[in-house]
Amino acid sequence: MRDRHILLAGSVLGGLGVALGAFGAHWLEGAVEQWDLAPDEQLKRLATWEVAVRYQMYHALALIAVGLLATRTHSSHLVWVAKLFIAGVTIFSGCLYVLVLTGIKVLGAIVPIGGTCMIVGWILLAVSAWRARQE
Repeated sequence: MRDRHILLAGSVLGGLGVALGAFGAHWLEGAVEQWDLAPDEQLKRLATWEVAVRYQMYHALALIAVGLLATRTHSSHLVWVAKLFIAGVTIFSGCLYVLVLTGIKVLGAIVPIGGTCMIVGWILLAVSAWRARQE
């Protein structure tokens, strides 16, 4: 994965995050009212959608920063950071989106795998920054 691929992934995830956020604010809010769900379940699903979009956007911006760093230094750590962020967003946010739309609760058990990918990505980014400081 090259720096431009990382920047592209961040840009695509950011654009999708804006689109999915708008979808959640405009269409989903009206749709959950028609799904014959209890009012508290409606609010829970909308809040879950918001969490998925928020984490996707955070990591889209982080990917852009990682891509910009990768243009200055060719660290294999940064490539792994990008891969972990992409996997994390796909698993974490992706499962939450599907859970909200379908109500398949078992997906909630998969979400922490994505969160773990994100956390490991941040740790690896810190390690990369520490090593770059020493060189």
